[in-house]
Amino acid sequence: MRKKEENLNTASGLRIAMILLGIAVTPVLLSSSSLGNQLSSGSLISVVLLGGVILTLLSAITISVGEKARLPTYGIVKYSFGEKGAIAINILMAISLFGWIAVTANMFGHSVHDLLAQHGLEVPLALLVAAGCVIFVASTAFGFAVLGKIAQVAVPVIALVLCDARSSVYILYVATHTEVAVPAAIVEMNTGVAVSTVVGTIIVLVATLPDFGSFVHNRKHALIAAGVTFLVAYPLLYWAGATPSAISGQGSLLGAMAVFGAVLPAALLLIFACVTGNAGNMFQGTLVVSTLLTRFPKWQITVALGILSAIVGSMDIMAWFIPFLLFLGIRHATRCRNLYR
Repeated sequence: MRKKEENLNTASGLRIAMILLGIAVTPVLLSSSSLGNQLSSGSLISVVLLGGVILTLLSAITISVGEKARLPTYGIVKYSFGEKGAIAINILMAISLFGWIAVTANMFGHSVHDLLAQHGLEVPLALLVAAGCVIFVASTAFGFAVLGKIAQVAVPVIALVLCDARSSVYILYVATHTEVAVPAAIVEMNTGVAVSTVVGTIIVLVATLPDFGSFVHNRKHALIAAGVTFLVAYPLLYWAGATPSAISGQGSLLGAMAVFGAVLPAALLLIFACVTGNAGNMFQGTLVVSTLLTRFPKWQITVALGILSAIVGSMDIMAWFIPFLLFLGIRHATRCRNLYR
């Protein structure tokens, strides 16, 4: 009887974990390289492990609530805080998602720019960011048309995650087996800020885990998904992404891999991860904003997000990246505590 219930429109903990890791790849690659050159090796490991423990505890709570209630995040928020509270929280979610859309668009533009520069081509960054936003909007539009076939995307998602994992292993191997000059000094980041950065990188996903918990078999599988994703895989992926920057002293993955002579695989990984990840960010952003601006069709919201992200993404926003993650780490962790206590 229990087997029948588990097989009915639900997924195993490992399947959920694979999907969550597929979503997490883009922000991890961006955030980890920004953090890697500001911490020593020992501090990096301790910060990543502590951040992983915090995320595991929060995710275990949020995904278990989704498994129990069998409701999406918006339904739980509305039930807990009422109509006005749900609107306030959705505004916070919209700001967070738009921030990630703009940051990822900027990362896409810089990745393509650096890749073209390797072949002697100079293209304005703003043009590349705008081209990326067109791709993101188009991907989201196609997503609306095939929402009824989401189940058929499960196998490609798993294949994508495996591909990203292999790429990360290759990047880490090259970084640790190439002789480069060790940076003379490391400007140590405050431990509290570093942990908040690790947590803030993926806290939006943790806060919306009821969306996934509502489709997991049972409580045991919900906890398996949380543990495998945030206690095991996430710290390893974050450490692998931060190691090249920690060794080279560069503040970006592309800059670090240029030192090791392996720009091409890193650039291709970043570009592909940006396209797949930001299409999902824009889709989520469209859904959240549509609950606030109900009179506008979703396609208009998607186009507006694309235009705004092209404008903001063309600016030098990477200087705001760590403060943005710190904002996410504080705000969303507080939200999780208040919502699920």
